[in-house]
Amino acid sequence: MPTTLTLNLAPVTLNAPDDKPLLWALREEANLVGTKFGCGIAACGACTVHVDGVAIRSCVTPLSAVAGKQVTTIEGISAKGPNAVQKAWIEHQVPQCGYCQSGFIMATTALLEKTPDPTDADIDAAITNLCRCGTYPAMRSAIKKATQLQKAGG
Repeated sequence: MPTTLTLNLAPVTLNAPDDKPLLWALREEANLVGTKFGCGIAACGACTVHVDGVAIRSCVTPLSAVAGKQVTTIEGISAKGPNAVQKAWIEHQVPQCGYCQSGFIMATTALLEKTPDPTDADIDAAITNLCRCGTYPAMRSAIKKATQLQKAGG
């Protein structure tokens, strides 16, 4: 059954079963492969996307749950070039293998939209993604830098 939604600001109809995980509909039907498969049980966050501005784990979200909603993937957050989070990630050389980074960037972008100047406790509560390479200190530094960049308009 076709599902209509807004994907990265464009209306789309995806022809996939209603129960297909959003992650796989994005990758296989919409050909957007920036969202990654990590665990399949919503534990790692590699599959994080935004649905109506809220960070969600797309590996456990059925396609039917996003019908009529606005979905934003890593490909959709930087239509005008890298956003503040992406700039900070680059400046602080956060990625090692990079596999989990799109999920972290999506989770961080959602956090900063809701809480523009997060405390360490805010970061710990909102960013529950996992990184096998252990780049957490660099990520925390990049999150703090992203808040500065956003305040400066960049």
